[in-house]
Amino acid sequence: MRYSPRALTWLLRFYPPFLFQGIWVKKISPGFKGAEVKIYKTPFNINTNKTLFGGTIFAAADPIFPILIDQYLQKTGFKKTVAWLKSSRIDFKKPGKTSVCYSVQLSDELLDECTQTIRTKGKIVKNLSLEIKDKNDELCAVVHCETYIRDLNFTFPDRNRKVEQ
Repeated sequence: MRYSPRALTWLLRFYPPFLFQGIWVKKISPGFKGAEVKIYKTPFNINTNKTLFGGTIFAAADPIFPILIDQYLQKTGFKKTVAWLKSSRIDFKKPGKTSVCYSVQLSDELLDECTQTIRTKGKIVKNLSLEIKDKNDELCAVVHCETYIRDLNFTFPDRNRKVEQ
């Protein structure tokens, strides 16, 4: 489904997995080229050490790249796409003792590469990462996201067909 950046911002703000974990989408950039997300430290998302639960930090990063790229592709004319996080890894650098946030920007080069590869090959897998920082701008975690995007209308060559010689 295609949204405007403003509508997507509000939809994600009230998306239950975000809302109940204190994850707040501050902004989706025009053209779906970026996002700003804050994770508020609340009694519902802290662990026994009184720091942010790692699962909450992971949940905040999980959908952002697939959603942004998918919405960008739909805005540029793709009718039926699918995007998801194929795999992910998080490297915790220090405990989240305060609220944390992240900001991502997708370059024109990255978006052009995704567009061209999907037009010619039907799908792409991109490795992207984002940094989660606390209110003192100290690095708390780095999330590595392997994002899969596919054009569902793309016709892949029949791989079972015999090659004529």
